[in-house]
Amino acid sequence: MQAREIKTAAEAIALVEARGLSHVKVAVSDMDGILRGKYLSKEKFASVLRSGLSFCNVVLGWDSNDQLYDNVAYTGWHTAYPDAQVRLLPHTCRDVPFEPGADGDMLFFLGEFTGEAEAICPRAVLRRVLSKAEAMGLDAYAALEYEFFMFEESPDSVRAKGYRDLQPWTPGYFGYSILRSTVHAEFYHELLQLCERMDMPIEGLHTETGPGVVEAALTVDEAGAMADKAVLFKTFVKVLAQRHGLMATFMAKWSHDYPGQSGHIHLSLRDRRDQRSVFFDAQQPYTMSQTQRHFMAGIQRLLPEFMALYAQTVNSYSRLVPGFWAPLDATWGVENRTTALRLIPGSEKSQRVEVRIGSADANPYLALAAALGSGLEGIAQGWEPEPIVQGNAYTQKFPPTLALPNTLWDAAQRFKASSAARSLFGDAFVEHYAATREWEERQFRRHVTDWELARYFEII
Repeated sequence: MQAREIKTAAEAIALVEARGLSHVKVAVSDMDGILRGKYLSKEKFASVLRSGLSFCNVVLGWDSNDQLYDNVAYTGWHTAYPDAQVRLLPHTCRDVPFEPGADGDMLFFLGEFTGEAEAICPRAVLRRVLSKAEAMGLDAYAALEYEFFMFEESPDSVRAKGYRDLQPWTPGYFGYSILRSTVHAEFYHELLQLCERMDMPIEGLHTETGPGVVEAALTVDEAGAMADKAVLFKTFVKVLAQRHGLMATFMAKWSHDYPGQSGHIHLSLRDRRDQRSVFFDAQQPYTMSQTQRHFMAGIQRLLPEFMALYAQTVNSYSRLVPGFWAPLDATWGVENRTTALRLIPGSEKSQRVEVRIGSADANPYLALAAALGSGLEGIAQGWEPEPIVQGNAYTQKFPPTLALPNTLWDAAQRFKASSAARSLFGDAFVEHYAATREWEERQFRRHVTDWELARYFEII
């Protein structure tokens, strides 16, 4: 049996034994979509598949730099950081090609928090939204596209340089370059093969506009599986890069000179009974069904309230500036890449909507939960979208209701005040997540930037 054929705990244990592994690797997602995990002995692994795994709940109580939140109720010094329960998921089993054993590769499993922590676990938040779709008789499918910059640097060299004067993997602007991808074919092929081996296959891979920037489109899958694949993809692209003496970053914008890095979300819905698209209607303009209109309207209406889930860092908002391929208002258009939502007309198989607002740094579980949850709300409420945008959305004026928050703090306040967010995701998650974003903004405001020094040091 192969890793991706595993469905049950018994099958997982049998595969570990068949490969002669002494240990396996397990991980869970934190609030920022970073995988946190460890090795488990095969005996411990067999035990926790039956009874659950204990994981220090600090994983949900610290930021991306392991700094402890001081403003959340779920955990903190006031709770003394007890263990939280984690459910390991046998069906997420993957090979880790970098760690070969005598009889087969190391095995990797994802988990999710249970018990009290389940209310704020990012993977569980998406799972609850998917359950809502199922209750409506719908299956959700998604595909994520990621842009990431590559550098001829190491974790040590970027720190030694103070993150200045970094050396991009390739120079200049050269989007869709056959030259670049052929010169560096060994890395491209290794990335493609890695993603096939770990069941996160890439549908399209090419250079983007900017020095050292690459874009990968993951192959469409059921939305929950796609979120797992996206979290793994972001982690193991970095692993592969560093093993080649390179670094990859998914931060939203690393330089004011270049466009930011997006995490575009493609979504479609199918009827659970016959698996036919509920978005496609050949008799309607743009082959857009009434269901898709309502779905689009839901995402559009709730984008300003859910922005903190699509753009989760202070840096995310540096990407949202005119002229850099990032939408500024909750707009929609047909095949329009200047709007937040892009309707993509097609066949019964390909009709979909692209949510273009998200940045590459977003937690895939939460960004998908936001897009899918708001779309389902639009269907449930029978909402209609605002008028379609024709032409360049950057040069047009829109109602204030479509304006998006332009700072992480403002986005957190909108999210915390959103009744739709509380209905879809639960009070516990909304309060916890909003507090983590407020924390992130406060950490930023404690520091003096290079821009401030250059602007004010001598002159003011």
